[in-house]
Amino acid sequence: MNAAAAKARLRTKLPVLMVLLAVLVGAITLAVVAVRGHQAQPSQAQQVQQIAAGLHCPICKDLSVADSPAPLAQQMRAEIAQKLRAGESADEIRASFVAAYGDSVLMSPPRRGLSGAAYFLPAIVILVGVLGAAMLIRRWVRSPETGPADDVEAAPLSATQRRAVHRALARLREEEPA
Repeated sequence: MNAAAAKARLRTKLPVLMVLLAVLVGAITLAVVAVRGHQAQPSQAQQVQQIAAGLHCPICKDLSVADSPAPLAQQMRAEIAQKLRAGESADEIRASFVAAYGDSVLMSPPRRGLSGAAYFLPAIVILVGVLGAAMLIRRWVRSPETGPADDVEAAPLSATQRRAVHRALARLREEEPA
């Protein structure tokens, strides 16, 4: 293999390698962020704030219980604090509010049923996009760079075809205003 062919092959494979490297770096970054968590144990006030931030205020539109100034939201925050002192977990507290107000009290949709699509659909869309991009890149790398004339194989013309071409060219030259 000569040096020009090696350079051409490297030039066609370099974009694919760059995309694969970017995807790998992104996946590693996401894995590190997902594995790392908040290690410190939050205080009771922070726990109340976290739980209340995950609940919609039944009175206010688009406000969490943590952000709402409504008296009901204040009562809900006090109930959360009381339940935490009683030793209930955050999941148990959320479950009690869901039992009282329904799934609409949650700021984020549950991961079951039709609401679960909110969690899985973006991942599916990203996966389809990555696969589509990989297929396009693969097709671009594999297809030789040819012009439109290279697609048609040059077949020898018969004598009658050559005469027809010459007659057509002669007519075109006669019709040309020169």
